[in-house]
Formats: sequence, C-alpha cells, structure tokens
Amino acid sequence: MLYALLERHHATPQRIICKSKTRSTNDDVRELYEQGVQSALVISHQQSHGRGQHQREWLSPQGNIFLSALFTLERPVDGRFALECGLNILHTETLEKLDNLQIKWANDLYSPQGKWGGILIEPINAHQVIVGIGINVLPFEQSNDIQQATTSLTELGLTHSDRIQFLVEVYLALQQAVQWFNFGSQNLAQRFNTVAAFKDQWVNIQRQHQADLVGYFQGIQDDGAMLIRQDADATHTVCYDGRLMIP
Repeated sequence: MLYALLERHHATPQRIICKSKTRSTNDDVRELYEQGVQSALVISHQQSHGRGQHQREWLSPQGNIFLSALFTLERPVDGRFALECGLNILHTETLEKLDNLQIKWANDLYSPQGKWGGILIEPINAHQVIVGIGINVLPFEQSNDIQQATTSLTELGLTHSDRIQFLVEVYLALQQAVQWFNFGSQNLAQRFNTVAAFKDQWVNIQRQHQADLVGYFQGIQDDGAMLIRQDADATHTVCYDGRLMIP
C-alpha cells in the first residue's frame, strides 16, 4: 500500500525497504548508496541504535515513526536544508490538524510542551544527503539522559492517525523540501520565524569550539543563521552553529 500511494504521487524512490526493527535507518540507507542506489526510503517500526544531532542517542520505541531517505540536491547542501525539511513536515495533512507546532533551530520538531521529533541530515557529499526522521507518535517513558522536555503527537492532540498515510506525507514533505532548497530557499526567514520555538526569548547557544552565546533569539536570517540580540541597542550577533537552549 505504501508503494501504491507513493506511485500515485509519482514519488517512488529507486528502493523502498520496510523493516520491523533495525539498528539505524540512516545506516541502512548508506548501505544502499554504497551498492549504487541513487534514491531510497527505509522505514522501521523500531531502531536499536538510532542517533540524533552530534551523535546523541535517539530513543526509538516501537510505534513511533522512524524513516530515512536518500536525496540528490542541485545545490551544495547547507544548514538551510534541515530547516526546509522541518517546515514542510509541519505542513503535512496529518499535522495541520494540530495547533502550536514549532521548529527549534536547527533540527528539532517542537511545541510549547517539548520536542516531539527530530531531523538528522548526514551528507554523503556536497549534493547527496541522507535525511533521517524520528517522530514521537505515542508517549514513551522519559529517560534521565534526556536534557530537554519531550512530548508526543498523541499528547498534543493527534487522534485516529493512519500510519501508512502519515509516512507517505512525511516522505512527500521531504521531496518538497528538496525543491524549496533547490530554488534557493526563498523567503526562508519569513517562513521559519512564524513557527520558531523560543523566538524573542532569552537563550543560551552552546557551541563546541567557542564560548557559549547568550541573548534574545530574534529568529533567523535568510541564509538560515540565528540572530541573537545581546544588548539594548538592537545589534545582532549572527550564529551559524551551536545548540539553542533555554538557560
């Protein structure tokens, strides 16, 4: 049924694999690429070694959404692509039923109640990327290792969702994100800032190789960089990397 729905939208990749359990759907897609596959979609009911940004573990209990896809971009990949993926996922038919869905820069699917999903972009080269998506559809037991609030779509009000239809919607959203990125991510700041988590709030940007940056998060500029206001004269510091946190 998944293949038939994607075929109806003229959106079938070269390979589609559905699994009951895997170590990592991103790793599965990478193996397909090494075999010569140029477009792929791997879906699993459960992951044993899922990962998030900066190689953090992604908890992957059964019943949630875990998929990875292989895409070829016309432009060299940069940070805007993850933002495009998030923006297009928010506009899927299933999620448009819910209120107050947000994106926390740069790759967290968020809400005022906490994180409900994440996006992992793993470039293979400048033009080919693996996109991993994890979405908490169902509530799950919290771990002491999680450093931020988490929630699920069910807790946010989603009822009677069709898993196969939602998977199709997410994959189509990623294809749309590719198109937005290929055309230069026009009006990215305007589109992102309307759903930006923590906008106009005091934040801490944790950076690996520089001192942490604190100030008011003013959203992003069109190249995807964060704008942080640190003083009363309204000057901004432009920040391209780091982890946005509430102090």
